[in-house]
Amino acid sequence: MEVVLSTNMVHERDRISTWERWASEIYFRHDFSSDLGAAFEGVIRAGRLGPLGISMLECSACSGERSHDIARRERDDRLFVGLQIDGEINLRQDGRVSTITPKSLVLLDPRRPCSISIPSKTRALIFEIPRAELQARLGDLSSFTAIPVSTSKPTASLAIGFLSMAVERASAIRKSAADAKIAQQMVDLVALAFETEGGEKRSTLSSSRRATLLRLKAIIEGRLRDPAFKPAHAASGAGISVRYANVLLADEGTSLERFIVRRRLENCRQTLLDPAHASRTVSDIAYSWGFADLSHFNRRFKSHFGCSPGRCREFSRHHPMRTSLAETSTA
Repeated sequence: MEVVLSTNMVHERDRISTWERWASEIYFRHDFSSDLGAAFEGVIRAGRLGPLGISMLECSACSGERSHDIARRERDDRLFVGLQIDGEINLRQDGRVSTITPKSLVLLDPRRPCSISIPSKTRALIFEIPRAELQARLGDLSSFTAIPVSTSKPTASLAIGFLSMAVERASAIRKSAADAKIAQQMVDLVALAFETEGGEKRSTLSSSRRATLLRLKAIIEGRLRDPAFKPAHAASGAGISVRYANVLLADEGTSLERFIVRRRLENCRQTLLDPAHASRTVSDIAYSWGFADLSHFNRRFKSHFGCSPGRCREFSRHHPMRTSLAETSTA
């Protein structure tokens, strides 16, 4: 992991305020406190693997809270999955309170208020995942937050083992051409672990409807770059009507047309933030993801993310450890 931040780098009197700033920049803005004062110690090692942010967090006893006002004002399009290594973390979100123990995965959504309490020295791997990637696989995410899944569950054990192995080999993986594919497999396993082992009991689609929805989404993902691709083509490819496709997607609060546009926008944003595509123009990226009209793309992008594509790219260059656009006006 390339970025290393340690409280040993700053004067003792500045440790708390500096740590709060670092954690807010890398993860999300929150109110931080620790009774240890100058004795507080913390280290963050951060890096990336494809579209995923990966960090190792080590710190002394402390607590943090993301208030309703902060969560409401900021549109964060990331999700955080924690893999506890040592120690424990107490997490509260969506009316649930959980103690996260070693070898457990847990999901946290920064768009909603939460509080974290760390009673003693802890160490955890934190995975920053694009919201759209998990949402496309799990649907309503509020059913999964603050509910840990551990290696006592077979699917979770498989996911945790793969995540740990991928992090250990991250440097070698990045040098290959497979980093994005491996990152997608990591997200697939995380989603599978939460889908099969975690989450509150809730009304779900029947197996046949779920299979149809997954087939529909797979067709969409494979045709996003085609500017001639329309909702009718997606529905026809899945063997259903546009009306039925809209019924299936209504459970996720969207429609077929909005889902296609959203996935194109999210892929454009991901490409804009990727240093490997820094030499490409905004228009080239927009056209490559199926937008036929640049002015239309700019309007939809700003409406969805709250800033222009150019501002998105500029923000990423000045804040390489963050991918959130929520705080561009205050960063």
